[in-house]
Amino acid sequence: MAGFAHTVSALDLSQRKAREVYWQSLAAFNVFRLLSVIALLVGGFVFSSQSFVSPRSVPWFLLTTALYTLFAVLFAFGIAWRKPMFDTQLAFHVAIDVAFIVSIMYLMGGIKSGLGLLLLPYLAAAGLIARGRMTLFHAALATIVLLSEETRRVWVEGVTDYDFTTLALLCVACFAVAWSAHRLARYAQESQKLAEQRRVDLAKLDRLNQRILEDVSDGVLVVDDRGCIRQSNPQADRLIGRHTFPDTRLSLILPALATELERWRADKQISPALVSVAHQLLRPRFVALSPGFGGAVLIYLEDMDRLRRESQQVKLAALGRLTANLAHEIRNPLSAISHAAQILGEESRDPLIDKLTRIIGDNARRLERMVKDVLELNRRDRVQMTEIVLGEWLSHFLDEFKQVEHIAVALRLVCPADVIVRFDQGHLHQVLWNLARNGWRYCRQTDDSLAFSVQQHDGYWSLDISNDGPPVPPDAQSQLFEPFFTTDAKGTGLGLYIAREICQANAAQIEYLTPPSGGVCFRITFGINDGQKTY
Repeated sequence: MAGFAHTVSALDLSQRKAREVYWQSLAAFNVFRLLSVIALLVGGFVFSSQSFVSPRSVPWFLLTTALYTLFAVLFAFGIAWRKPMFDTQLAFHVAIDVAFIVSIMYLMGGIKSGLGLLLLPYLAAAGLIARGRMTLFHAALATIVLLSEETRRVWVEGVTDYDFTTLALLCVACFAVAWSAHRLARYAQESQKLAEQRRVDLAKLDRLNQRILEDVSDGVLVVDDRGCIRQSNPQADRLIGRHTFPDTRLSLILPALATELERWRADKQISPALVSVAHQLLRPRFVALSPGFGGAVLIYLEDMDRLRRESQQVKLAALGRLTANLAHEIRNPLSAISHAAQILGEESRDPLIDKLTRIIGDNARRLERMVKDVLELNRRDRVQMTEIVLGEWLSHFLDEFKQVEHIAVALRLVCPADVIVRFDQGHLHQVLWNLARNGWRYCRQTDDSLAFSVQQHDGYWSLDISNDGPPVPPDAQSQLFEPFFTTDAKGTGLGLYIAREICQANAAQIEYLTPPSGGVCFRITFGINDGQKTY
């Protein structure tokens, strides 16, 4: 309904504009009428020595022009007030014009004076102003008045120098000019309708293009030959992390992207490298616009993290359904195996059997932990984000962690008192417990070997969980968050993957860092996917 109302409003506005153009044309025609009176007055008195106006006709000539001028002034008021209607005013104007011109012809000698030709521009102008309507009526009116005047001169005044041939040609010329004006007006009207339709189509196309740019998943930038941003879509602003104003130099806000653009301008065969912007990895794609755009370049920015997530979701969708079903099916026989091994271990007095039952129990528990992690994958979207006072929450968490894991040494915690983040408390507990337990397992297990530090990075609060253990090998860092990847023979390879999924579900990001001083650090950045900046 809103779209229909908008269309009706646009049509209404277009019709009002067209009517206004009619009135403006009529006003211009009235100005032409006044200029014609001035020209006749100047001609009548400047060339009076050449009998342009006979002395006995001067009073009548002045009276006629005065009346005509008065009508022109009255017409100006009618046009300004828009009353009466346009067609009525135009018909009255033409009737007065014809009467005035024929009266001047009579005062200056009739058809032989040549002033009858003045009717032709008046008829043409009236036909164009009326957009082809009533043009033939105007020509017929002029013809009737001309014939009536010449007939009156012959019958009443008894003149013998009449020239009906010239009069007939003038009448034919009136119809010819009126018909030409009618055709030209029709052509102009059709051209105007076509232009208006093209304007509406272009406006719709512009709105469609704008909607496409707003909804497209890729960021779009238009950069001119000077390296200035001319246009951008909201997705580009989101990926960049700030609003891009027109005429902003690309090198000031995205120097890495500007460098890739210059490399591409020098050699369009090379593939642009990935660029990192606001904690996101972007793949640029450059498209040169036509020469009419002055060397401008269209830049598409693809969010590689989003593409990787989508690709991973597609690959893991079937695997998730399969593993979930298998997990339920495995639990029953696994429980039976664990129970049988427990009974066997209680009844056996053979050390070899005791060792084998321990192996069975350890592997059964490992399988049980893997089944639990697999089932946890299907619960990662159950998010209830709440505001957490992070310093107070971490203090309680560390007390619980030290008590459960029987840790006697000090664990370092650095957190400003006013830090508040949005996260699901159960999810945050699960992620930190996994990271803290792994960190404690591989660190030196002395005072401050495991540390928690909260600070700002690029306007977002982040939590660093670091330890002084051996760093992850470089060849394994790229696969650290992949499912079922582990460097521990007893691990399931799902802990970090689940942690990443939980963080993304809570609008956060987790990443692995190698501190300059050595050791291992995992950083959780809060609010990075929903714009929760702290400034």
